[in-house]
Amino acid sequence: MKFLNKIISELLAQENDLSKFSIVLPGKRPIVFIRHILEEKKYSGFLPDFFTVEELITDIVDQQPIQGISLWLFSYDVYRKLNLIPQDSFSDFLKWFPTLQKDWDDILKFSDSDTAVLQYMFDEERIKEWAQDLGDDDEVPRKKFLNFWRNMNIYLPALKSALLEKNWATSGMIHEIATAKIQKYATESDKKFIFCGFNAFTPVEEKLVRNLLQWDKAQCYFQGDRYYFDDERQEAGKFLRDHKTWKEFNDSREFRWIENDFNQPKNIKVYEVSGNITQTKILPEIFKESPDADYSDTAVVLLDENLLPASLDVMHSVQHLNITMGFPLKNLSFSNAVKQLFYLQKQLEKNKTTYYYRDIYPILEELPSSESDEKIISNFKSKIEERNIVYISKHLFSELLSDLSYFKLLLKADSAQAYLDLLTDFCVGLKWLDIDDIQYENISHFENAFRLLKNQILPYQFDIKMETLEVLINQHINTESIDFQGEPLKGLQVMGLLETRLLNFKNVILLSVNEGKLPLGNSQNTYIPFDIRRHFELHTYLENDSIYAYHFYRLIQDAENVHLLYNALSSGVNTGEKSRFITQIEMESSHNIEHLIIENTSEPIKTEPIEIQKTEAVLQKLENWKERVSASHLTSYLYNPVDFYLSKILNTSETDEIEEELSVRNYGNLVHYSLQDVYEELKGKVLKESDLQKSIKAIDQYIDGAIEKLKHQPEFYEKGMNFIHRAIAKKVIEAVLNFDLELVNSGNELKIIDIERKFENADLYIDEESKDKISFYGYIDRIDQLNGTIRIIDYKTAKTKNLTVKIDELNQDDYFHREDRKQAMQLCLYQYVVQSLPEFWGLPVQTGIWSFADAKKGVVSLEFAQGNLENAMVSIKNLILEILNPEISFVENVKTFAGN
Repeated sequence: MKFLNKIISELLAQENDLSKFSIVLPGKRPIVFIRHILEEKKYSGFLPDFFTVEELITDIVDQQPIQGISLWLFSYDVYRKLNLIPQDSFSDFLKWFPTLQKDWDDILKFSDSDTAVLQYMFDEERIKEWAQDLGDDDEVPRKKFLNFWRNMNIYLPALKSALLEKNWATSGMIHEIATAKIQKYATESDKKFIFCGFNAFTPVEEKLVRNLLQWDKAQCYFQGDRYYFDDERQEAGKFLRDHKTWKEFNDSREFRWIENDFNQPKNIKVYEVSGNITQTKILPEIFKESPDADYSDTAVVLLDENLLPASLDVMHSVQHLNITMGFPLKNLSFSNAVKQLFYLQKQLEKNKTTYYYRDIYPILEELPSSESDEKIISNFKSKIEERNIVYISKHLFSELLSDLSYFKLLLKADSAQAYLDLLTDFCVGLKWLDIDDIQYENISHFENAFRLLKNQILPYQFDIKMETLEVLINQHINTESIDFQGEPLKGLQVMGLLETRLLNFKNVILLSVNEGKLPLGNSQNTYIPFDIRRHFELHTYLENDSIYAYHFYRLIQDAENVHLLYNALSSGVNTGEKSRFITQIEMESSHNIEHLIIENTSEPIKTEPIEIQKTEAVLQKLENWKERVSASHLTSYLYNPVDFYLSKILNTSETDEIEEELSVRNYGNLVHYSLQDVYEELKGKVLKESDLQKSIKAIDQYIDGAIEKLKHQPEFYEKGMNFIHRAIAKKVIEAVLNFDLELVNSGNELKIIDIERKFENADLYIDEESKDKISFYGYIDRIDQLNGTIRIIDYKTAKTKNLTVKIDELNQDDYFHREDRKQAMQLCLYQYVVQSLPEFWGLPVQTGIWSFADAKKGVVSLEFAQGNLENAMVSIKNLILEILNPEISFVENVKTFAGN
């Protein structure tokens, strides 16, 4: 720590007792390093006092700082009592006040008068209104802006007065109040202040430092470099160059220190990386190159805090690690569950009768649960998925989940305060469960937040809606973080850019050195236009860019090895553009910079197809399978042998998932079940026109019956795509009935013999001695008789394919070993089974498919253009023998889809 060492050596040369000094720092992080340096120098006296400059100014003012939620609540109470027009609700107030408050603090810190700026903003809007002749409509955006600044000229002075009455002050107010007290403080103070490593000051901070310097009660140590200090074009030196002109720095008090370290030899590497997370994967390779064996002089600086988890994941081999930046609370599962709870409450205010399953599932999945709760949740999900309930009635919801320990959290809250009580009690209970340390910390943060929020709300009489409470909680989630415990003086340091202030490392690795991350660029969230900010000397993004430039150059000026990584891929808000600071050192510095391009190495995973050997256990399962073989088993094998093994041999099944939109399978079932009910009533009859006309009129009733069989809610089909699916299903059923009606009206005799005809024990011998056999079973969708011909009809959702069979003794061995011939194979099997039934002996038999996709075409029959059923059964037998063959493994059929 070269800079801190230099300061401590300077102070020890002046005084043996450092307790006479008060050291003022930009942040608290360097304190631990100063103590370590003193320990190394064998210093045995009392330590100096340490302050941040904010703490020092607050101490001068003697006002109680107020910020965050406390400030918002108090500020709204003041706003509400003014009865301004328009009067916003607390929820609407929170949409604009946090941004306004930051602007107001800027005004108070940097301008001479906040009222002058507010009046200027109002006057500008009046001029624009006059120029545009907006009329009397208050809803015109420009008119809204005018009313807004008119109100702010009343509101903000009133808020300032109300805060001062309570002896409270915002950050900006503290600076404003301090202005009048600084001279007296500098005169009367008996302390010796040491200002270390500052760059940009607010006017009040500058006034404080300069007054203390004038009374010889302060020393300033700046950390600058000739590279950016001497060059007027370098924005990094902007503020230091201004400070150098202070009259307080003269022959008797020199400006210290401007070094010449940046131009010393450095090993700088710039990595163009394809992907955000990919940056972290390069870290282990960079560590291997490091001459720093224990990484005690190495820092990994994350300009994007979201990379922290991925970075930690690749640093598992680093023995000593210190993480200065906190883990964002918003990235943890319990935080997401809390967000979902508040979102659910908002939805319950809109919809008082049902719960949307997607609002419930994330809560149940992410909240920690006891064993008894897990059973209740598992039962709830299985019931909902079995019945495919998208919108759960409150009665059913209560019936299935009322025993859940946190059930009350899922009900509509009586009030915000009552809900905070429930959440607090819930958090207390969770801490007794077996949870990991991070989750425990997460829950503890929220428990404290809920208590604090309730206590802050209590003094105020205005109503806090659930939507408003959600905003307050989200604000807490987005700003809080869980701190890590580590060894700050040993091993690798992981930190954000601001945490590096005053610290120096020989090896520096920066991730996400992208434009928009370093610097942040023109992304200020403000209501005050750029030109007005410039006019009143408020900070703009230009000053912020200069501050970031200084942090960047100061960090690398003493480093020997610098690794700059940026994400070159454009995605979301990331433009894939490297920071202009990289371009600057490439073009302007004297250093030779090595450029590396890192492609994302995650190529498509090439895996070998799954292969399952036919062990003794598998062969025994296959022996059992031979007793009940269906056509669907054979088609499943053709599609994918491994799927056949899993579903038909091991009898595994896919888990149920809730369908928000009717699946192809269930659409087919909807039509199928409806037709089953229609023709079940007509079974055994020779169809008449009146029968079919009656059925056509009752189609909606049959569809309702099918919906019951599917265990779906009727509401599922009342809107959206499912309403359309139902309408299409009705058209298909009408087409089938109308086709049959046309047959009858044309003089054909059509008799329904059976619906869903079950068959079993239909044997097929698979050896030449007729000793080894398999037994077919299954269901035939429809058997009818048209003009004396028996028709075996199978319903399909898909279109018919390859029903004209061309088979003979030359190709019969493997004719049905192709998946695209599975429909014909199934019909051949049905024909084989039906011809063996005594009731159909001597009658001509036809088999065919009635496709729902071409319902108006009627039945498409199986035809033998070449060969006969006997040839077909040889091919089916060979397929079965392949399945049973112990030498042939079940090998996964990997589907490939070629793009054009």
